[in-house]
Amino acid sequence: MPVDTGGITPRARALAAAIRSVREDSGISGRELSKRLGLSHGTVSHWETGRRVPAAEDVASLLAVAGVTGPERRRLLDLARHAGEPNWLTVGMPGIPQQLAGAVECERSASAIVEWAPMAIPGLLQTSEYARAVCAAGGLAPREAERRVAVRTRRREVVTGPSPASFTALIGEDSLFDGIGGAEVMRDQLRWLLVLAERDNITVQVVPPRIGWHPGLAGPFVLYDFPDAPAVVHFEHYSSGAFVPDDDDVRAYRHAVRRITELALSPAETADLIERTAGRLEAAA
Repeated sequence: MPVDTGGITPRARALAAAIRSVREDSGISGRELSKRLGLSHGTVSHWETGRRVPAAEDVASLLAVAGVTGPERRRLLDLARHAGEPNWLTVGMPGIPQQLAGAVECERSASAIVEWAPMAIPGLLQTSEYARAVCAAGGLAPREAERRVAVRTRRREVVTGPSPASFTALIGEDSLFDGIGGAEVMRDQLRWLLVLAERDNITVQVVPPRIGWHPGLAGPFVLYDFPDAPAVVHFEHYSSGAFVPDDDDVRAYRHAVRRITELALSPAETADLIERTAGRLEAAA
């Protein structure tokens, strides 16, 4: 029987996304899937939203109906077995798709997002060309790179769509000068930042380098606030990451956000710096 988690964990969000994707890829409607599983339509609908977590046995039945086998079946069953666990550490390249699914679902459900990005433009604010350059530099095969770029482009709707989340981007100043993708790609990325920063729901602030120690020096992070669940901190590294909803950790990272914001340029000062940097790139072209 499905279990009410009493709170929507990042794993549960990732499992919900996977179930929804499996059903859509199979071409089976939600009602038809419910009928084949001998369950109410509401039950399957709750699985797809993460409101309720199916038992591993239920997921196995769903995968059998949808014809999912092999490594993907094992991955989703493992996700189901641990979906109720609050903390989530993914290690190694095989964990990246699960981690990405968790991040995407957190973005979709969040009412407010704060990201500290010391070394690169935050993903939600990246142009497609900038994202493509990042994937290429990371050695991804062209097909996988294009898939990641497509996902990233869709993710932007979280902050640019009709009901956008509040998004605060705290960006390390060096990110503006790194030249990812070359001068033209970087110039367009900076211009896009200026466009996004004009939106009421998006705040962009640059943090200068060489200002002494502050909590952001410990590394990048994202803080998600939800209307229906406890807040979560997400740490994403090169080939691993973690989602942490612990109250003490969340409080610590809220303090980190306040401290980094105090050290950051104001939104107006940030826009002026980005404008001048883009202008220099245009003049050098």
